[in-house]
Amino acid sequence: MITVIVLAGGVGSRVGADIPKQFVEVLNKPILAYTIENFQNYSEIDAIEVVCHSSWIDYCENMVCVYGLTKVKWITPGGETFQDSVMNGINNLKGKMQENDYVLIQYGAAPFTSDKIISDVIQVMKRNGSSVSGTPCYQLMGSNDGNGVSKTWIDRDKYIQIACPYGFKFGYLLDVYERATVQGLLEKIEPHTTSLMYALGDELQLAYGDQTNIKITTKEDLDLFEGYVLMKRRKKAKSTTGG
Repeated sequence: MITVIVLAGGVGSRVGADIPKQFVEVLNKPILAYTIENFQNYSEIDAIEVVCHSSWIDYCENMVCVYGLTKVKWITPGGETFQDSVMNGINNLKGKMQENDYVLIQYGAAPFTSDKIISDVIQVMKRNGSSVSGTPCYQLMGSNDGNGVSKTWIDRDKYIQIACPYGFKFGYLLDVYERATVQGLLEKIEPHTTSLMYALGDELQLAYGDQTNIKITTKEDLDLFEGYVLMKRRKKAKSTTGG
């Protein structure tokens, strides 16, 4: 069994909207709906859990009905921090999943994720017990030394950009958070499951990633996503008509 935890508990103030960014509409559909549809339409996904901003749970329940997101089995409240939200999602799944089942973690405001990325994350996860989408750094990289100055060239081939989805055997994910809690890391480490894994000395197993798989963070990202949706619609129309 593969369950996706979609994190939709954040505020996303950098987008500049007056609502959380995952609920901003692009071409009359919430970003969160696009994100969930990527997994709704992927055959290997069995169930979806949305960890939702507590003030938006009613909205999310209605959205699930409107867009026919039938794989959404649970909507649970988010927490004060990223780690709190992940732990809320994990705790809600206890008793519903076996330790040998699999979990993917996905940001609600990351609607660009392709089938190719989902497929490889699942394959690597099943082979190694965990996986993350990793994208090579294609741009030139340098140090940020403050005051608008860069002094050092950085070899981009030694670094990767980490993106969702993250994939885990459920028992391993439980173990990560249990060890992190015992070691007092949840309040100290940057708010990502992958950051906890680094702090615990665990390796990240890398799956396919590409430059389209961004998380919507700024107003410019909203424009990019609108263009992306229109491009996909145009390609679909051409394939249907044979044009």
